[in-house]
Formats: sequence, structure tokens, C-alpha cells
Amino acid sequence: MLHQMIPQASAAGEPITRSSRTICAMEQENRSADVGEATVLKGSVLGLILHDVCEEIKLEELRAILGAKRVEASFKHATPEYVRFEKPPVVERLEPIVLSNGEKLTPQLKYYDYGVISVLLEREFAADWQGLVRLAAGWVPNAELEKLAQQIIRGRLEKIASAVVRVYEEWQSEDYYIFLVSQAPGHPLAADLLAEHRAEIAQMLRGEQTELARSEIDEVLQANLSYYPRDLVVVGWNAALVYDTPAGAETSIQILEYANSQLLEFRHYDEWLTRALDRVYQSLKRRRGILRHWRMGAEASRLNSVTVEVTELAERSETAIKFFSDMFLARLYRLAAAKVGVPEYKNLVDEKLRTAESLNRYFVDDFHQSRGFLLEVMVVIILVIELVYFFKGKG
Repeated sequence: MLHQMIPQASAAGEPITRSSRTICAMEQENRSADVGEATVLKGSVLGLILHDVCEEIKLEELRAILGAKRVEASFKHATPEYVRFEKPPVVERLEPIVLSNGEKLTPQLKYYDYGVISVLLEREFAADWQGLVRLAAGWVPNAELEKLAQQIIRGRLEKIASAVVRVYEEWQSEDYYIFLVSQAPGHPLAADLLAEHRAEIAQMLRGEQTELARSEIDEVLQANLSYYPRDLVVVGWNAALVYDTPAGAETSIQILEYANSQLLEFRHYDEWLTRALDRVYQSLKRRRGILRHWRMGAEASRLNSVTVEVTELAERSETAIKFFSDMFLARLYRLAAAKVGVPEYKNLVDEKLRTAESLNRYFVDDFHQSRGFLLEVMVVIILVIELVYFFKGKG
């Protein structure tokens, strides 16, 4: 009976031949491909490499040099007028770059008025979760990207030299990586995505291919926020996952970039104050002799100049962006700043500023006491001279 069923006609009235079986096989392959396509995540991985290169960048002059337009922050919420940069950074887009491994990246530069230049390197991906974990392991961190970003910045500095104030000899840098998932199979809710792929998300943000312990996964995933049911931001100390449309994710990416630029600035202020205080401590150990107090007056003046300058720059960095009523973005900023370490460095800077102010008061008081003592000695000497002449005149 089975033998008789084999030569049955196809739906088109023709016997099932080898060619028709091939067509059936191709259709099955296409169905498998559709199933595979349905499991693919699509989006971009972004490498943010920031350098603190100078004391200030004159943004208006820079716009004239680059022919760039003012770029305001864009927001997906209905409150754009309540979140804004005091001085919006200048954005410059460059031609695509191909890495040694064949990856094609799209670079974008962002210039902040307080001397930070951010290089964003973007690469699109289409992969399943395990493929994305492998991709993340190669990107977090990536020495080749860091070297490339520094080369790009050095090349641009030659062109924008007139808009840059006091380029530093040594640059501090920060790198941060963002995985933007714009399409996920089934378009899941953020809570479902987080619950079903906890392990993979944690591996991505740690740059690990090896499975992580449950406690580590919990630690990574606790820093997450959602505004709508189908958007999600998970923030790590050196990487973040953003599940959103490219347009919707733009604001989150800007906030993450700004938090890292602040970290970079406070690291710079911390190092600057450390060097200044070290010089003061060394001076205190060296200074001896009758003129020590007078030299300390000059040291106090230098320390006060550094303190005032750091305070001014820190205030400018802190107030670069303002949140008036968009509480979600304010929460996102606080979360990102806490994860990357901004509060810790800010506290270090504040503590060293207080130390510098205390030392400055000590030097000033010491100087005034020394000057008062010297004036008293001079008065006594004058009196002695007058007495000598008085008694000589009597004699």
C-alpha cells in the first residue's frame, strides 16, 4: 500500500519527481530561515571613548570652523523643554572606518565646552543572544577602539586648534559601551526580556563569555529603569543595555555619555588637586629659616588660585545639563552617575578642596602673624635707636 502511494500526483496534477522534492526541501529551508530570523536581535553596539584634552573648547568658534549646527538634545517624552544643555555640545560626523578585523564603524565626535571630546564608534549587529554575548566579550573593553579614538582626536585638534584653550600634555580617558537592542523576537515587554535573559544581559555588561554567579547577575541587573512597558535601560559600571527604538534610545545614550564625561572631569580635578597638595606638603617639609613664613604666603596664593579654578570648572561641569521636571531622565542620570563612580570622585574633590582651603587659611594666618611679629620687632628697634640717640644727645 505504501508503495502505491509514492507515485501520487502533486497538487498541480504532476507526479512527485526529484525536482518537486527539491522544491519542497527549499521551502522547508526557507521556513527554517524564517524561524532563525525570528530569533535574531537587531541593533547597534556603541563604543564611547572620552578624552579630557584641554581646559575649555570655545563652541561658537568651533561651530564656525566645522560648519556645524547647534544640536539640542532630543527627547521621546512630552517634556523636552525641561531637560537641556546649558551649552549644547558640537557634534561632528566622520566617514566610516574599517577595523583590522573587517568591522565597519561609523564615528561621531562630540565636543563639550569643558574640554572633553567624546568619540562614538557604532557597529550594527544581527545576532541571537549568545552571538551578542560573544560580540560584547570582544568589545568590553577594546584596546584597538581606544587607540583609534585617540588618533581621531589628535587629528581633529590640528584643525580646531584656535577653538581650544590650554591643551593638556597628558590626557585622561574613559571608555563605555552601549548595546542598543532595537528589535527583539516577539517585541517582548521590558520585564519579560529582563526575566528571560538575565544571564546573557549580565554577561554582556561584564564582557564575559563564562556564565556568572547568581549573586553577580543580581548585582548587575539591579540598576535598571523603564519608562514605557517596552523600553529598558540596564546600567553597568562600564557598559549598558538599552532596549528601545533608535530614536527613543537617543536620550538615554546622551545621558550615559554625559555621566561619563562628568566622571572624566572629576578624575581630572582630583589629580590636579592631588598634585597641588603634594607640592604644598613638600614645601612645608623644606621651608626653614626666617623667610619661611613669607614664602608660605606665595604658596598660599598659588593654592588659592588652584582652588578657585577647580571650583569654577567643577561648577561648570555639574551645571552643563539641567533637569527641571523630567524625573525619569533625572533618575537615569543619577543611576548612571552612581554606577560609573561620579559621586565618589566628586566627594574626593570636595574633600581635597576643603583641605586646600584649610591649608590656605593656615598659610594666611601664619603670614599675618609673622608680619605682625616683624612689625613689632621693627617698632622695638626704632624705639631702641631713638633711645640711643636721646641718651647720646644728653651726654
